[in-house]
Amino acid sequence: MGKNNTSKNLNHTSNRVELEDEPKTGIRMPQGSFAIIITILCVGIALFHIWENTMGTMSDLWRNSIHLGGFGLLGFLLYPGWKKGDTNKVVLSIDVLLGVLIFSCGLYLVFFEEALHARYEVPITRDLIFAGISIILTIELVRRTSGWIIPGLAIAVLSYLLWWGRYVEGIFHFRGMNLTRVLYRMYFTDEGLFGMIANISSTFVFMFIIFAAFLLKSGGSDFIISIAQKLAGRITGGPGLVAVLASGLMGTISGSAIANTVSTGSVTIPMMKKAGFSGKFAAGVESASSTGGQLMPPIMGAGAFIMAEWTQLPFTTIIGVALLPGIMYFASVAFYVFLEARKQDLKPVNLTQDRSLGEILREGIHFIIPIMVLVGLLIYGFTPTYCAGWSIVSVIVASWLSKEHRMDIKDIIASLELGCKNMVSVALLLVATGIIVGVINMTGIAITFSQLIVDWSNSILIVALILIALASLLMGMGLPVTASYVMLAILTAPALQQMGVSLLAAHMIIFWLSQDSNVTPPVCLAAFAGAAIAKSPPMATGLVAWKLAKGLYIMPLLFAYTALIDGSLPEQLEIFAFGILGLFLFATAMTGYLIHELHFIFRVVLICVAFTLFSPLLWVKLTAVGVFGMICLFNKKQSTPSQSLVV
Repeated sequence: MGKNNTSKNLNHTSNRVELEDEPKTGIRMPQGSFAIIITILCVGIALFHIWENTMGTMSDLWRNSIHLGGFGLLGFLLYPGWKKGDTNKVVLSIDVLLGVLIFSCGLYLVFFEEALHARYEVPITRDLIFAGISIILTIELVRRTSGWIIPGLAIAVLSYLLWWGRYVEGIFHFRGMNLTRVLYRMYFTDEGLFGMIANISSTFVFMFIIFAAFLLKSGGSDFIISIAQKLAGRITGGPGLVAVLASGLMGTISGSAIANTVSTGSVTIPMMKKAGFSGKFAAGVESASSTGGQLMPPIMGAGAFIMAEWTQLPFTTIIGVALLPGIMYFASVAFYVFLEARKQDLKPVNLTQDRSLGEILREGIHFIIPIMVLVGLLIYGFTPTYCAGWSIVSVIVASWLSKEHRMDIKDIIASLELGCKNMVSVALLLVATGIIVGVINMTGIAITFSQLIVDWSNSILIVALILIALASLLMGMGLPVTASYVMLAILTAPALQQMGVSLLAAHMIIFWLSQDSNVTPPVCLAAFAGAAIAKSPPMATGLVAWKLAKGLYIMPLLFAYTALIDGSLPEQLEIFAFGILGLFLFATAMTGYLIHELHFIFRVVLICVAFTLFSPLLWVKLTAVGVFGMICLFNKKQSTPSQSLVV
């Protein structure tokens, strides 16, 4: 595949994107010898993680402590304490000292854990000092990379554990825990900084972000865009459908909404605007589509790995049940695009006039090899980290099949550096989230909160789902996706299980609801990224994206009330077929257009019919199909038919 100017721009943009949806307070752009030092650190940290996840035998606690130390050092070097501190040499010197200090804290546990065991788990002053420094510096790093929300929550829960919990009356009363015990459990055990969440960060998440970086560096995004343009370009609303399709394909690589928005949006958003869509609609389509990146197998973002660890279900099971719902989500966004294009009478355009699908496939088929290797190894039963390791190797080997995309040692180093930089904010966020999860487990708040959900809903499932959706909406305004999922899962999953929802279905419901932080104003990071490209108002763009992403709220109903997650394959396919039609009717009602403009009464009826199609009863769904057919006939008689699907 030739690298035209568009492709070069896309690659350049892709190489700079962050693969996790976290806000930034500012970042240093290394130059000269400082850039060389950063590259060496990134490559060293990346190689350590790859080695440890494929051939190493280090304990989880040691690996996680080095994980924090390495990314903590990078965090202080790359992220100044405030936006204008990136060029101040005094500030840089202080950050270097802080980086060395947190790196030392990571190594301290490796070198002195055995001494603690020899003292029968009795910590000395030095142990407590390093534990306290680790917690303080981790909170500060998350403030720099992800804003104040997580640090504020961490400080609040720690102070609850140590102090003000004893003054709370009622079910949230906690008698407190002394400082020595808290520091010990947060640092030297798997209950705090280096617990399950950090374990997922240092294994699954890191390996797949490195894999994504290699695919992006090798030019895989160009191939995805070309395929999407060829398949959807000549359909009504083609540029918008290209955005949906490209984001779905990119979701198999990055598993991140912002990465998808920036990488594919730099091409698709201008394309949509040129075709006649408004800037805010174009950006909304891209950000809503890109949100599906974390819903589409086989990677699905950090949350899917946390789900696999939490539920103790194989990762292949997670991605297996996620496939049909992922397709349904992208279909729901595509329906909005198609109907909006027909409503505005936008004509189809040919986006790839000079190349056939066969030519595109021949020139870029090698990009499919790493995905096949990944999926094949997962199906065969290897661990996800092992599969990711060999998939990284397969990216390099497959690139040698193409003269234009052949990777050399410089490209490999650049990929390792890109993946490591993309991991900094993710790693720090997940480790810090471990503090909050640890406190919740130590105090038993999760059980209390879950019981409150059951009581407030009066054990009525639909009411509980509404309460959880509202909680997700509130969390989505301040928390990034991964943190939102973790908080919701630990607090509300037991409540859903008490009401008869299976373990996997409960976590899938929460996982889907937590994605709305990408498209929920006022903090909708994917929408903001799309608005920057489209030069559209950020909040207006966020509202459009939120409207287009309504599948995030509809699909959990299917998880709760149907066999889409736990049923047999025939049952799942039946639900999938009727569900797709229901999503189309819902999009039709929301846009107010079918074959012609719809009267308000018919829009209300279509919403009712759409939800009827989600019923578990076959005769009810067939009746709904009949009602829809009658509405189609009536709407068709109102005017002459619209433009054809394909020109």
